[in-house]
Amino acid sequence: MAAADFRSTIRTITPFFSKHIPSTTRHSHYSFSSTYSPKPLLSHHHHRLTMPPVAIDGKQTVDVDVDDSCSSSVTVKPPSLHDYHRFDQQLLDSIAYDALVWASLHGLVMGDKSSKKSGTVPGVGLVHAPFALLPVSLPESKFKQACDLAPIFNELVDRVSLDANFLQESLSRTKKVDEFTSRLLDIHSKMLHVNKKEEIRLGLHRSDYMLDEQTKSLLQIELNTISSSFAGFGSLVTELHRYILSRHGKLLGLDAENVPVNNAVIQNAEGLAKAWIEYNNPKAVIMFVVQAEERNMYDQHSLSAVLKEKHGITIVRKTLAEVDQEGEILPDGTLTVNGQAVAVVYFRAGYTPADYPSESEWRARLLMEQSSAVKCPSISYHLVGTKKIQQELAKPGVLERFLENKDDIAKMRECFAGLWSLDDSDIVKKAIEKPEIFVMKPQREGGGNNIYGDAVRETLIKLQNLGSQEDAAYILMQRIFPNLSAALLMRNGYLHKDHAISELGIFGTYLRNKDRVIINNQSGYLMRTKIASSDEGGVAAGFAVLDSVYLS
Repeated sequence: MAAADFRSTIRTITPFFSKHIPSTTRHSHYSFSSTYSPKPLLSHHHHRLTMPPVAIDGKQTVDVDVDDSCSSSVTVKPPSLHDYHRFDQQLLDSIAYDALVWASLHGLVMGDKSSKKSGTVPGVGLVHAPFALLPVSLPESKFKQACDLAPIFNELVDRVSLDANFLQESLSRTKKVDEFTSRLLDIHSKMLHVNKKEEIRLGLHRSDYMLDEQTKSLLQIELNTISSSFAGFGSLVTELHRYILSRHGKLLGLDAENVPVNNAVIQNAEGLAKAWIEYNNPKAVIMFVVQAEERNMYDQHSLSAVLKEKHGITIVRKTLAEVDQEGEILPDGTLTVNGQAVAVVYFRAGYTPADYPSESEWRARLLMEQSSAVKCPSISYHLVGTKKIQQELAKPGVLERFLENKDDIAKMRECFAGLWSLDDSDIVKKAIEKPEIFVMKPQREGGGNNIYGDAVRETLIKLQNLGSQEDAAYILMQRIFPNLSAALLMRNGYLHKDHAISELGIFGTYLRNKDRVIINNQSGYLMRTKIASSDEGGVAAGFAVLDSVYLS
């Protein structure tokens, strides 16, 4: 549903919701309904495998970075073919055991919270990454639609990144009230002041979508331009599901060929490798900028392994603080860290204020931006991924500023959910009246930041009473109502049965050197699934899992 359509729908929202969406029986991408009280899993919904012992502490959880704003329902009528709860428990236990062995052998692992060194020392405190035992059904037409959009969004990001005035003006109000955005814009301004040009531009993006149940429309949740994670694990879970269906598909009535091949890790690595080639310094390295403690390091290492083994490129991992301590720029613009020339800087940190606890980290970010190294992303690409820019691009006539192809523009608008600035008084009024159909989003990445339900009304009223510009730190977005599926979720050696909702992420790779576009591709996918009865995305609660697609 486009923004304009959603706006007109709001005028008659009360009768629509009373008829179609009872407050306790709907689900939304933005929140699990605050009126729904999750019940403990029944004994037959929570199985410890009755196979040979698995050396995993079932009390611990491993988080998956998934959009924090999906929501719940108690009214479920999944298609019989994909009602995975109907399968015999003994068969499911056997499949789960096979899956755990496969995951352990193939590196589908993360650091366990119970081990203090699991986020710093490889090989210590490993636990399998949380995953769905069987893939989630998705119409093939919707999957193709999302894949076809990737090159268009890639091109859009690049073009918007070159329009410095648009970025600065669109974020000007946000800058006044959001320190993090302000610091990013300051770096952007410094690069403009010295006329710094990024001739080689690399983007590894991921556009996230949900299928709205009411409209049957594929709607975009957000576009990630920095630290788009799980290319490695997304590829592995797809392999795992194809393996499971090749062994058990006949009993399940499922065909492995309906799970599309996913080469996300190969294609993301290819983008980094070709950027390294374009930089044209065979002695230079690719530097992964990482957090000091990273239990998801193995998803990153899977990318490093491809770069080393397939492309022969040396990889170094540094925190922002280490870059500040060890980095310098040579007279010719080359960035060196601990004496090593850096061709490509790949950010897996730096997207949240928590990554900048002191001025040291900000100095490192500025240093890298000032250098000739290829940045993935550059400061401009990073800013394009902010929620405010997403909202600005959804305004009528704005896409035409950057794109000429009318068909491409129409395709993009078709996937836009309603997005508004809080300076739209009519929409703010509607959101106060009906907060359950909106979500408030701050300029933050990483999950756990959105405001939904009654808190939307409370926050909006508070901002109005303050009479300040604090509202510029947020946008309002249409709440998406996705379908549910009967899911089988694996976490810490346990098999959980629950009803869940899923989010499709499509990776996109874009590489350009001056006027020459080297890569502009859809480059794999990521499916994430979470139980529909968890609040705040189910991440901390431990019920967000990695998944793959079963085309229907």
